Amino acid sequence: MFCGNCFRDNALVHALRQLSHSVLMVPLYLPMTLDEQDESAGTPIFFGGVNVYLQQKSSVFRHMPRPVHQWLSSPSVLKWASGRAAKTRAEDVGELTLSMMRGEEGQQARELDQLIEWLTGQKHPDVVCLSNGLLIGLVRRLKEDLKTRVVCMLQGEDFFLDSLPPKIREDAWALLTERGQEVDLFIAPSNYYAKTMQRRMAIPDEKMSVVYNGINLEGFGPPLTRPTPPVIGYFARMCREKGLDTLVDAYLRLRRRNRVPATRLKIGGGCGPADEPFVAELQAKLEAEGLINDVEFRPNLSRQGKASFLQSLSVFSVPALYGEAFGLYLVEAWASGIPVVQPRHAAFPELLELSGGGVLCEPGNPDALANSLEELLLDPETAAALGTAGHLAAANEFSMHRMAERVLQVYCRSLPAKAR
Repeated sequence: MFCGNCFRDNALVHALRQLSHSVLMVPLYLPMTLDEQDESAGTPIFFGGVNVYLQQKSSVFRHMPRPVHQWLSSPSVLKWASGRAAKTRAEDVGELTLSMMRGEEGQQARELDQLIEWLTGQKHPDVVCLSNGLLIGLVRRLKEDLKTRVVCMLQGEDFFLDSLPPKIREDAWALLTERGQEVDLFIAPSNYYAKTMQRRMAIPDEKMSVVYNGINLEGFGPPLTRPTPPVIGYFARMCREKGLDTLVDAYLRLRRRNRVPATRLKIGGGCGPADEPFVAELQAKLEAEGLINDVEFRPNLSRQGKASFLQSLSVFSVPALYGEAFGLYLVEAWASGIPVVQPRHAAFPELLELSGGGVLCEPGNPDALANSLEELLLDPETAAALGTAGHLAAANEFSMHRMAERVLQVYCRSLPAKAR
């Protein structure tokens, strides 16, 4: 829910199929939660979240009859379980993380056996692509049993692993580095993240490629008119790590100055049970300032709702506090012709330099964020020019088709010369 892998992967598979490639998308843990057509439809769910958890906790359960195992991996049971769950906190799942990364040596070996058994009955793949590095435990068996090449995409692993308890964190990074040597090629979504993971996993230059994430641009587009009074927008998971409280504090400062009277704030994105107390705190703060009626919260919108939300904005910001590897929300804002204000850290300087679609400010600083937002709101011509530049970049650099073309080049690089 932090990294956006599911949205990126779904768009990638859709674009590859449009290029007439045969692609199989296999969901793990839970049914996909998307705002567009599910490209994994009809494919079984493997490593069902309930089974994975129970196998970690109980040696008896690892030998449960297959019908029980299958029932607990049914979409209806998984949807029920995930609907009741709150947040997967790294500090609570450290041992489970290590077990998954151990693959055939972990407590979930039965799940891996079933995945391999099913894959061997499908058309033989030229390449298997893992969605993220936390699936590194699958690599050995995939290569041994399928006799195929394995490419691993990287995004957001460092934030999760660094949140583990110290001893488990150390072991997890060691496992990731060790098992990463078996991967044929890695794909990072930005140069920033490529360098970060090369340093932390000892990945040589020849095994690392950078492919910027892309989205399905259908339904996104610049607004016909600009809102009056102006509107600041946020669209990502409603959590502290994404800097939502920093944005709210910046908005309060901006309103107190009153240089841009009646400016509104719109907050959209994912909001689960664990996020609701944090959102309630922000709402209470806004109410205490007498501004709650000028701020709109729009959780869990549909794709069409998200597109309309973005088109209603004047400027966009998700001032994430951690080392964001990419940030698909930026592309969605740019696809909608909206300029962005982002912290000067992680992948943001690289992406804004490439797109020309916004400005940077000091990370984690509500005053600096308020200043940058205010400057753009007071200069609509510059804001419009930045929004136009971002819109062009979304079409030329960050579309799902551009991503698919670049990923295909990496897949081909992983193959023997004759197979290319």
